[in-house]
Amino acid sequence: YEEAYAQDGFQGLKPKNRSSHRSSSLPSNFDDLLAQAIQLKREVPSRSVEQIIFILEMEGMAAPGVLKRSTLQRHLFDAGFGRKQMRQYNAARSSSSKRFCKPNRMMLVQADIKYGPYLPIGKNGRPVRTYLSSLMDDHSRHLLYSAFYDNQEGEVVEDTYRRAIFLYGKFDATYTDNGTQYISKDLLFSLTQLGIKVKHAPPRSGQSKGKIERFHRCVDSFIEECKLKKFTTLDALNHAWKSYLEEYYEKKPHDGIREYYESQGIEVPPEGISPIQEWYRDSRPLVYLPASVVGEAFLHHETRIVDKAGCISFRGVLYEASVNLIGARVEIIYDPVLLDTITVKYQDMEPFQAKPVKIGEYCDKKTPIPASMLPSQAATSRFLDVVTKKHEENQQLRADAISYGSYRKENAES
Repeated sequence: YEEAYAQDGFQGLKPKNRSSHRSSSLPSNFDDLLAQAIQLKREVPSRSVEQIIFILEMEGMAAPGVLKRSTLQRHLFDAGFGRKQMRQYNAARSSSSKRFCKPNRMMLVQADIKYGPYLPIGKNGRPVRTYLSSLMDDHSRHLLYSAFYDNQEGEVVEDTYRRAIFLYGKFDATYTDNGTQYISKDLLFSLTQLGIKVKHAPPRSGQSKGKIERFHRCVDSFIEECKLKKFTTLDALNHAWKSYLEEYYEKKPHDGIREYYESQGIEVPPEGISPIQEWYRDSRPLVYLPASVVGEAFLHHETRIVDKAGCISFRGVLYEASVNLIGARVEIIYDPVLLDTITVKYQDMEPFQAKPVKIGEYCDKKTPIPASMLPSQAATSRFLDVVTKKHEENQQLRADAISYGSYRKENAES
């Protein structure tokens, strides 16, 4: 080593590349056999080395027993066509996706739900898991709406979308995973009514939702701080979360924004660009919708039958409808978040609000029968009139038959 270093310096200490030589046991046409083996592997990546050797032998390209499995497997691996390499390649093809970023705000909104901290908000102070539902603008990484809820039902996701649209207006499309909350017919119907396209990520492709997944790392740091704060109410947790977003996340320079502009060849200020800065720098106008249109789009519609007491049952609660609708199948329209009142609609009748039935100290007076169902005083019996008329008609037919019979008898005698 000293002599090598003295002669060639550091280069003399590097390992010498051994000249590759081929074993004499390999057939002379091994290069052609390897090329055919690679072609067979490309055609069907799941083919085993044994199957490839079998094909080459049956096609007469290799004599039986000349190709060894270990030898061909080693050369296939060196060429990048080993079993593990092909499996990783196929997995990458099915799961990976290229990075993307929309050029303007409100062109695409990503949505997701993440587990939150436990809060003692259950019955008798029982700990209940909270869930964070968020909507993020794909371009600016600005949070349109994000809040913790005590469940992860479909109504939570609908409430998140509705609040975001109220605050910032309509966006072109939304991108979600395939969770049951995001593929429900109620959510799809509501967003379609507002002209918003719904796109779903391919199954098991977390990379395609990288922006909001990266945001969840910030959520993890917030949850760690929550363990020290020990919140006891959902309102207190959401108040702290809103402060965290507005004072820290939204004002902190975002590496993703810098990478996007640098990939476009655009210079970024040394201090970087925060999500809230990028949101307001965008010149694309916001498209606000009337509150009535947004509210109507997120209402749910179901049907119920009015019982004999003039009430309808909905989610285990009785609502007062109308005795005029006893036995009728009515349509109920409701907000899944606010169930204090529901709207009842029936044919051409003016829709009205139905409230939960309240049981008082005394029972109510006997429910009056609707005027439309009360018996009416008639001047005569229409039933007896028709049977009497029918009887008289039959008597007349019988009399005519007798007269015609006597007429034929008199003519025969004469």
